[in-house]
Amino acid sequence: MIQKKQIKTGGLAGVVAGKSSISTVGTGHGLNYRGYDIYELAKYASFEEVAYLLLKEKLPNAKELAEFKEKLIHFRALPDRLKEVLKLIPRDAHPMDVMRTGVSFLGNISADDKLVDVRLLGILPSILAFWHNFHVHGKEIDTQSTKEDIASYFLEKLHAFSKPSSKVSLALSPLGTEVMNASLILYAEHEFNASTFVARICASTNSDTYSCITAGIGTLRGNLHGGANEAAYELISEFKDTKDALKGIKAKLDSKAKIMGFGHRVYVDNDPRNVIIKSYSQKLANKLNDTRLYDISEVIEKEMWEQKKLFPNLDFYSASAYHFLGVPTAYFTPIFVISRTSGWLAHIFEQRKDNKLIRPSSEYIGLDKQSFVALKDRK
Repeated sequence: MIQKKQIKTGGLAGVVAGKSSISTVGTGHGLNYRGYDIYELAKYASFEEVAYLLLKEKLPNAKELAEFKEKLIHFRALPDRLKEVLKLIPRDAHPMDVMRTGVSFLGNISADDKLVDVRLLGILPSILAFWHNFHVHGKEIDTQSTKEDIASYFLEKLHAFSKPSSKVSLALSPLGTEVMNASLILYAEHEFNASTFVARICASTNSDTYSCITAGIGTLRGNLHGGANEAAYELISEFKDTKDALKGIKAKLDSKAKIMGFGHRVYVDNDPRNVIIKSYSQKLANKLNDTRLYDISEVIEKEMWEQKKLFPNLDFYSASAYHFLGVPTAYFTPIFVISRTSGWLAHIFEQRKDNKLIRPSSEYIGLDKQSFVALKDRK
């Protein structure tokens, strides 16, 4: 499947690794899911519609969407054995490890059948919310809810036992749902990114879906991929105001420090998803009447462009948007999992349609042929 060609740049940059009808990304192509522009999807669609589009190759009609949502709601319920596993995972574990373990264990007790897609999409928000509330508040959530959509369901269950605050109120408001819904859409799919490619490689071996998704989660955990949004929040939160941010970011650039949340492998001058999430970050900041983090983010964005010609990617303003909704920083990437599983599943199913084992070649750069030396003669 991998084209045999000498690789002159690292990370397989520029190497065409296969064919796909799921999305287009990159400068000159824009970001489209099965031909639908990301701006229109984020503005008009629900995440459930987008997930259906990715999985079924078309937008659902009203009846199809209702049936799809019904299945997702059904699979929110957590099996008792999975609850026990989540209780055993320590409170200080990284939430991405919780998601990985949850999916892996689910593969032990659930069949890899025709319902695996809705089972995974339905249960992932419950896995994170259950573990969070059990270890932080000492209480078990009830997965029953009047919320039909994943965005509002997740925020409701995440904050089920949170102390009242302006951020919690905002998260549970229509604007909070709107922002989370758009975020899930923006993160849902992005062509042959690292985690998606790993999921396809796993699928190419004829492995099961749970293993493929577990592999994707493990890959997304790294801070050069999904973890960048956590690092972006750590960056903006270390400055007390815009003046401090400008001074601090200049110092980081002078010291050659890596600034997370900027640039992207497939875009040259902008990430089309950024303008959407940036707008929502500003709306949330204004609603809270606290624009400090947003203003700091803008200062960093301006300086990064002027000094390095690097633009913010989706992760950068997602960090402040999630923070404004009261989402703990360590949960930023697990939300990515809740969303990107729809894209992973679409790629897994596409890989299986015309499967060939993905087994690329490497360019050998080691020693020339060596003569074996007996142990007694080695120095």
